[in-house]
Parts: sequence; C-alpha cells; structure tokens
Amino acid sequence: MKAPVWFKSGYSGTQGDSCVEVALAPGAVHVRDSKDVTRPALAVGRDGWGRFVRFAAGR
Repeated sequence: MKAPVWFKSGYSGTQGDSCVEVALAPGAVHVRDSKDVTRPALAVGRDGWGRFVRFAAGR
C-alpha cells in the first residue's frame, strides 16, 4: 500500500500551534495533528468529510 501524501490545512495557525494535516485516499480522508505524527490519524469517509467542511464553512 502506498504511503499517504499529507498536506497542511491552509487554515492551520501560522505560529505552529494548531496544525492539521490531511491525506486523501480512495474512500477516505485521513486527518492528523502535524505536531505529533506518531499518533494514529483519524479516517473519515469522503461524504462525512464533505459534510464536515460545509458545516465548518457555515454553509
């Protein structure tokens, strides 16, 4: 299995204190804290991720 490619959210803090990274995979979106990448990532289905992003954006 190919290792996920992580990218930092554009909304993460610039001071390095609130960094979220996301990796896309077939059927899921993985989310982790970039300050502690040794902890397990949270996996969310793509539909659930879409609902979360719309909720967070206030739409």
